Amino acid sequence: MDTPDTRLSRAQVRIDLAERSYDILIGDGLLTDPASYHGLPEGGTAMVVTNTTVAPLYLEALAGVLRTRHARVLHVVLPDGESHKDWRTLQLIFDALLGSACDRKTVLYALGGGVIGDMTGFAAASYMRGVPFVQVPTTLLAQVDSSVGGKTAINHPLGKNMIGAFYQPLRVICDLDTLRTLPDRELSAGLAEVIKYGPIADMAFLDWIEAHVDALVARDPAALARAVQRSCEIKALVVGQDERESGLRAILNFGHTFGHAIEAGMGYGAWLHGEAVGCGMVMAARLSQALGRVDAAFVTRLQALVQRAGLPTRAPVLDADDNAQRWLSLMRVDKKAEAGEIRFVLIDPPGTAVMRPAPDDTVARVIAESCAG
Repeated sequence: MDTPDTRLSRAQVRIDLAERSYDILIGDGLLTDPASYHGLPEGGTAMVVTNTTVAPLYLEALAGVLRTRHARVLHVVLPDGESHKDWRTLQLIFDALLGSACDRKTVLYALGGGVIGDMTGFAAASYMRGVPFVQVPTTLLAQVDSSVGGKTAINHPLGKNMIGAFYQPLRVICDLDTLRTLPDRELSAGLAEVIKYGPIADMAFLDWIEAHVDALVARDPAALARAVQRSCEIKALVVGQDERESGLRAILNFGHTFGHAIEAGMGYGAWLHGEAVGCGMVMAARLSQALGRVDAAFVTRLQALVQRAGLPTRAPVLDADDNAQRWLSLMRVDKKAEAGEIRFVLIDPPGTAVMRPAPDDTVARVIAESCAG
């Protein structure tokens, strides 16, 4: 008797960017399926960039598939964590490429979470003025957000993701099987980036997340597949209209202005990116309410969902002497700030988002309320 195929149905989402268009593949078993790599460059050198956590789990599996396509398969294993998303660690990638005499036809494969994807993409954009790369995200956050859309960067002590480039991958391969080895805290961090798509673009999706958040936390395969696919569909629609964040794409940063301040103010890695974004979304919702754009019921609803996802909703105190000023100074070092004026992604109304400035005194009041819980 034949063994039934228990794989989930696979999905494909297209990022439509003219000659830079590419596909996001979503499903289980994709990492080791040769079909996932059809149409990508063959021959020459492949360089897998990963980290010390992911390498023991998936490096050999990916390298095994790539050896059937490339004459030479190399790898570089970076230290794990947001605190290593810097020039020093980026240099390790260039050291490996130059030390192995890699040419401009070398294909980089980013195997890991958002930090690995961002740094590999930045290295690919910079090495010999641009070499191809493929995203193979292994965290929920990377699959639903950071691997899609071509944002690549490293952090600076004064601001997150402030040094980088827009550079699109050739493909994004989201193997849902990799989520099985994800620590619970990392899974919850990824759910923050799933949740954000509801308030900014699709309230029906927010309804679905509320109904399935327990299943998502429990890693139900069908629920995760749906969450990843719908998140990618929404992001693909936005990126297709605004690749370089000149307007519409900024709505994808809902909660990120507050969240990036948390990360920079506490030190990169103290909170995971998704944890900071989860808290930041609640703060942004409170600011939206303070400016008359949403009601208290919406804020309460979003806060409850963020809590159910296992994410913090009470903001940290970043300076015991002048907390509000510390927050404001960090948020002024933000890519969305203009002439020193902080611009926030606000919900107006639920299901749509706008980017607007807000008075410092109003923002300070929201910060005080959020830090007090």
